[in-house]
Amino acid sequence: MIDILSAFGLSSAAGLNAYLPLLIVGLLARFTDLITLNKPWDILENPWVLALLAVLLVIEMTADKVPAVDTLNDGIQTFIRPAAGAILFASSNNIISDMSPALALAVGLFAAGGMHAVKATARPVVTATTAGVGNPIVSFIEDIVSAVMTLVAILLPAIAAIVVLVAGFFIGRWFWRRRAHNAAPA
Repeated sequence: MIDILSAFGLSSAAGLNAYLPLLIVGLLARFTDLITLNKPWDILENPWVLALLAVLLVIEMTADKVPAVDTLNDGIQTFIRPAAGAILFASSNNIISDMSPALALAVGLFAAGGMHAVKATARPVVTATTAGVGNPIVSFIEDIVSAVMTLVAILLPAIAAIVVLVAGFFIGRWFWRRRAHNAAPA
């Protein structure tokens, strides 16, 4: 059960930033005993893969701070973030042995995709309401949340699951109210 909670936290973090959780997991697996990646996921520990993830992370973090470019980046990341979430969910310890590989990938895809959908929906609102000035601030906060969520998912998976559930509740509530407000007769 703890492994599943950790997997949910990791895949949700990938919905905010695809490469940061992958890089953190790869580095921790390579240099610590906190994570053991089974084949084929142990490729994340490869120095070349870690270097590539670091370069992609710098590109994503830079693009995500620039108004208009961040919207294009979110469009590209629509495919990458859910895939990263699927990889992180499936690579979590013992998930594959306890769960169908296809189901593990699908659940990770759903968790990261849901988080990404919220981010991609909210970012144009931030751009419009702040004339783009708020984009770098929001992007920086998203990066911090993704990194912290990744570490919490590894070190304290039950807390990560609670955070994901609470965030999901508030996001769902916001969407529900927004839809009710838009549907209300003028």
